[in-house]
Amino acid sequence: MKKYLKKIIITSIITALPMLVGILLWNKMPDTVATHWGSGNEANGWSSKVFAVFGMPFFLTLIHIFSICITLNDPKKQNISQKMMTLIFWVIPVVSWLGCMMTYSAAVGIKVNIGLITNIIVGIIFLVVGNYIPKSKQSYTVGIKLPWTLNSTENWNRTSRLAGKLWIIGGIAFIGNAFLQYSWLLIVLIVLLAGIPAVYSFVLYRKGI
Repeated sequence: MKKYLKKIIITSIITALPMLVGILLWNKMPDTVATHWGSGNEANGWSSKVFAVFGMPFFLTLIHIFSICITLNDPKKQNISQKMMTLIFWVIPVVSWLGCMMTYSAAVGIKVNIGLITNIIVGIIFLVVGNYIPKSKQSYTVGIKLPWTLNSTENWNRTSRLAGKLWIIGGIAFIGNAFLQYSWLLIVLIVLLAGIPAVYSFVLYRKGI
């Protein structure tokens, strides 16, 4: 834990820094701002300016610190590669900045294609994670963590290879959907990308793998 203390502090500060941008734009934003958008980039969820500027970055910072602490206290943390650890350290800070900047931009009247940006971001995350999943070793915090994969190295490896391919395909699909913006497709993709590896792992387990 001490080894990563400096990085934890730096990435946590970066995650919370959008608060400063919000303060600078405070007088330009209305008291209520859009924080959720549906199909057609139509806002369908609103929050107070206070929550948008302070609550969102604070909440994401807590999630960031919690996820890192859980990962660093994984009994099998030696199996987590440095590249995957780097991804864990930086994914939420990046999401914090992109999410808050989109919210602030919309609040001050700048037209932003939320659906396009969101789909591309999610697609890139799936592409990156899909590339690393097949290379990950058994752990309780990173990878396809199921009773059957954690009980068998072979099951873990086979499931991880399948999941990696699926997530790369899913990432490409998300990026493609950035230009189509079908809400139902996002739900279908997430269900398939989570469900297929789980079912495959169980089938391997039933075969004694």
